[in-house]
Formats: sequence, C-alpha cells, structure tokens
Amino acid sequence: MIKKINSKTVKLIKFYNYINHNLIYNNKAINRYKKDIFEISVDKAENLEKLKKSISNIKNCELKSNSTNIVFSDGNPKSKIMILGEAPGSNEDQEGLPFVGRAGTLLDKMLASINLDRKSVYISNIINYRPPENRRPTDEEINRYLPFIKKHIEIIAPKILILLGGTAMNALIGNDVVISKVRGQWIEKEFGQCKTSMIVIFHPAFLMRQPTQKKLAWIDLKMIRDKKTKLKI
Repeated sequence: MIKKINSKTVKLIKFYNYINHNLIYNNKAINRYKKDIFEISVDKAENLEKLKKSISNIKNCELKSNSTNIVFSDGNPKSKIMILGEAPGSNEDQEGLPFVGRAGTLLDKMLASINLDRKSVYISNIINYRPPENRRPTDEEINRYLPFIKKHIEIIAPKILILLGGTAMNALIGNDVVISKVRGQWIEKEFGQCKTSMIVIFHPAFLMRQPTQKKLAWIDLKMIRDKKTKLKI
C-alpha cells in the first residue's frame, strides 16, 4: 500500500534537496536522510531556504561572480551549537560546503576532542562566496553579507556560537577588538529573538600555521565542552 506524503513532508524534502542533503523517503514515521537524520520544523526549513535564495539572488557581487557555488552551511540545523568561519576557500567553493579542505580536517579533530562532530553542530561562514585568491573579505563585503549572517543566526537560534578567527570576530563583535584579548571569554549577545553565548577561538587555518597556539585552542575547546555540559546541550 502506498502512503500519501503530506504537504509538510514535501516542503522538507524540497528543502533538504536544496541544501545538498540527499534525501531518501521511507514509509515510516520519520524521514531518513542518506547522510544524517535531522528533524526540524517546517518554519525553520522554509526560513533557511528563503535565506539561501536571498543570498543567491544578490546583485552586483564580485564574490558571487567569481565563485562556482554558494557555500551556505553544513551540519545539523537543529543543533544548539553554531560555528562561523570567515569565507569559503577553493575546496569549499568546488563542493559547496564549508570546511572541507585541510582546515576542515583540523576542525573535525578539534570537535572530536570535545565529543562533537558535524552531526551535532551547524557550520557556516560570514561570507558565502569565495573571495578571489582566498584573500580576506573586505570590510565592504563583510558589511554587505552581515544582515544575512545575523538572520542565519536568528533562524538557527544557537545557545553557543563559536567564532573561528578574526574575521568572524570583527564582523560580530567589532573592528576595535583583537583575538588575543577576547578569546577564552564568553560574550552574551542577541540576534533578533535569539540570545546566545559567543566565544572566539583561533581559526584552524591559523593553527596550522602556528601550531604552538594549539595549547590555547585546547583551553578554549574545554570551555566550550564545559558550557555545553552546563547548558545540557
């Protein structure tokens, strides 16, 4: 007997296809995904889809014109832990997913050290298109994409927001701060209806260039682990 798929399920199927999750529908009480199982509300799915379309439709953007793919997100949209990096690199641009290169491999190891992985966090970037030659995004580019990332945070509504590196830090905290002064601290901030605890840690790419800083990164990771335990995430 063939079961009917209701309208909510259809919307979720369309959404997950849209954000590159290959969906396999099974006539059971849950939706099964080839990679992971993420049960989120239809409203959140629709809001994420609208946001991605808004970014895709941006006009007169050099970054978009020179990129192969939009790099929107990876991980679990239901997670209460959100990670923000700087911008896609060459590998990310080709695959349309954040942190899939060498820095992504290190990020996976950092997450694993505190019992997290890409199924238990949600990952995005301040900028959704690759800057030419992997350069740092300009202030003008960051300001143009800032409303999108703030909306992204509000939709995901994380309890913990991890900022990787100086670009993400400056975008959401301010240009007058330096990472050596703010890392290792929790900063409370609101994005619309979302109240979250932010922490700045070194970007994995920086740690590959400066491996001696991994000791400080481990201190920050333990703070995230303890916060996660305290918030019962």
